[in-house]
Amino acid sequence: MHDETYLFPRRLTRRDFLGTLGVGAASLTCSPLLAAEASPTPVRLGAGSHAYELDPHWGELPTGMKYGWGCAVVVDSQDRLIVTSRSTDPTVAIFDREGRLLETWSNDFARRIGYSVEKAAQTAHGLYLSREGDQEYLYWTENAPGCRMVKTDLRGKVLYQVGKVAEESSTAQRLRFDNPTDVAVAPNGDIYLVDGYGSQKVFRFTKDFQLLKVIGGPGKAHGQFNTCHGIWISTLGAEPEVYIADRQNGRLEVFSLELEYKRTLEGSVRNPCCFYQHAGELFIPDLASRVTILDAHDQVVAQLGDGQGVTGKEKNPATFAAPHALTVDSHGDLYVIEWVDFGRPRRFRHVV
Repeated sequence: MHDETYLFPRRLTRRDFLGTLGVGAASLTCSPLLAAEASPTPVRLGAGSHAYELDPHWGELPTGMKYGWGCAVVVDSQDRLIVTSRSTDPTVAIFDREGRLLETWSNDFARRIGYSVEKAAQTAHGLYLSREGDQEYLYWTENAPGCRMVKTDLRGKVLYQVGKVAEESSTAQRLRFDNPTDVAVAPNGDIYLVDGYGSQKVFRFTKDFQLLKVIGGPGKAHGQFNTCHGIWISTLGAEPEVYIADRQNGRLEVFSLELEYKRTLEGSVRNPCCFYQHAGELFIPDLASRVTILDAHDQVVAQLGDGQGVTGKEKNPATFAAPHALTVDSHGDLYVIEWVDFGRPRRFRHVV
């Protein structure tokens, strides 16, 4: 029987790269330094306290590996960046903040469900890093045919799964998700999931994965959604609030922790994908070619790299084509991955 202990059982570490890639391995160590020497005039986005400078060689992969459609990027407490894309090699790439590749993970999920490796890679989607006490965990959302939310440790060890599971157990719960896209965890441990490519419903669980409430469905009324793609628990206000990126309706819907409707934000976003909170602000990757930053009062303080209407925006270093996810490290540096077929994960150093 296949061992399902780890979500991504096949992994290569930096030691593996250095031992097997020969001359090519040197690029893993030297490329960030060489990039600094060879870089032309730096590309900058934004201004003032929201100015960022592109690191053009961050996130490079060794020869033979490539990104697929860009899914997610998260940062842990050690400023390690975990990047996921719809690629079979690697599905997951882990970098330090200077761009040194530390580890790659690949997924043999295909063997468990009878799909080709290529088709199984298409299940990759959302990733959320949760700090719970003195521990950190990852919450993965798999698109069809996977249709699961999976909680793992930072090594990918499966701790609990909900959704289309083979059989129920003390760590596996069967529940109908049509096509989940994102997860968020509240300060009290409650877990929220959006079924953004499927039922347009929002699920709330206790920290022990007991289902508490379900809201939503397709539509334009408040509490209905058209691709409820991302979810986040904002702690910028007096009380935590649930923010939902209602992508195709071009708006943000805000709810209480009990999933009671509070307000709608329109005009500041086009096709919002998800969120990340840092230093009193909310960062929003927008599939319609830009990144928006809101303050604690929902006011726009910056909009970065607007590529709407720009020819060749996918290759233009000063624009975004389709930001799908982002994160910010402890130094304030911004990392964005895009929904393009080569992923395009990029680091923008915060210019202080």
